[in-house]
Amino acid sequence: MGNDTNHYTQVKITVTKEVASAFKSACATQNVSMASTLTQFMVDYSNIASTKKKASPDYSTKRKRRAAIKKINLQLEQIKMFETSYCNNIPDNLQGSVFFENAEEFISCLDSAIDALSSIE
Repeated sequence: MGNDTNHYTQVKITVTKEVASAFKSACATQNVSMASTLTQFMVDYSNIASTKKKASPDYSTKRKRRAAIKKINLQLEQIKMFETSYCNNIPDNLQGSVFFENAEEFISCLDSAIDALSSIE
């Protein structure tokens, strides 16, 4: 009996060339297919995730809430750094385009959010 393709779906991921090469090499070393390895990972992960109860963050004290805000602020600063890099690397012929204006607006919004969160004591 052949494979019934109605029971399968394709999953596409994009990874760096280094990750893909290392994964391919590791699978070859173990003499297993990449598809079967990824399938097993997905099955294992799904089983773990479905039984694992997500713990709610503990924001019971002011100190914990402020620490959480500080962490969010750091993440926003990282996002702003990447967005600024993206904006700075938009080609000259696209300066003033919707892409450029959206990036600048997003950076401005991030600045406002960072400033607002930084002012919380």
